[in-house]
Amino acid sequence: MPSNQNLQEESIYNLIPQEKVIPPKPPRYESKFKETAKEEIKKVKQDHRTMGYAKEPVQKPTEYLKSHEKEPKLPEPQKTGRINQPAKPSVPHPVKDRPLLGVKTNKNFISQNAVDTIMAVPRKPEKNFVDTRKGDKFKLEPSGLEPVYVKKKTFGTVPTYLIERNEERAKFKAEYEAYMQEYFKKGAMRTMSDGERDAILQGLKQNWDDLHHAYQSLSVSIDTLPKKMKKEKLESEMKALEKDIDLLQRHQLIYIAD
Repeated sequence: MPSNQNLQEESIYNLIPQEKVIPPKPPRYESKFKETAKEEIKKVKQDHRTMGYAKEPVQKPTEYLKSHEKEPKLPEPQKTGRINQPAKPSVPHPVKDRPLLGVKTNKNFISQNAVDTIMAVPRKPEKNFVDTRKGDKFKLEPSGLEPVYVKKKTFGTVPTYLIERNEERAKFKAEYEAYMQEYFKKGAMRTMSDGERDAILQGLKQNWDDLHHAYQSLSVSIDTLPKKMKKEKLESEMKALEKDIDLLQRHQLIYIAD
């Protein structure tokens, strides 16, 4: 048997005819549910699928098709109240309803018109503005060039909803303060007065100023351990005072246990 290398080159062995090997075909796929599907199709028969009903209902001989039987029938007209009422008033009678003729008046329309014109209030001129060289004019009020809002009667007044909201807030605050006072009375606590609060704030601020003055008096170079410890102590005390001052300034109501 020649090798693959010899087949690629010219060789006498290539003249020997070789049989073609045809691989066998794989078996055709058949579902395992084939027989079950056939039985189900035989059991279920669909009526009038292609040839109409199995038994066509036949009409009686007396019920034959009559003329105009398949035409659509309109519903019977219903009477409305407008049919019996006249749509328009009747024409006036030529004799009974004849208007009066020949009636004259002594009113002087010319003088009356002159008096009405003299006594009439002059109309205010319309405010317009011209924005082009061709003289195109537009109304001034809707343009936004004239201050209309500031001329209102309610300009500068507090709105009603803000007044009501402030009243509700003040009422709620008063109720809350009364409730807290009643609650802390049971626990022997009282609220700090404004005088005490201001005095404490002034004292805390004075202490902070003294510490700040001492902090500013430190030497520039912190090269020894005692200097470093003194600086850290002043910084911690200043931070504590700042925290207490902020607490007193943020809260208006402060409760004290006696």
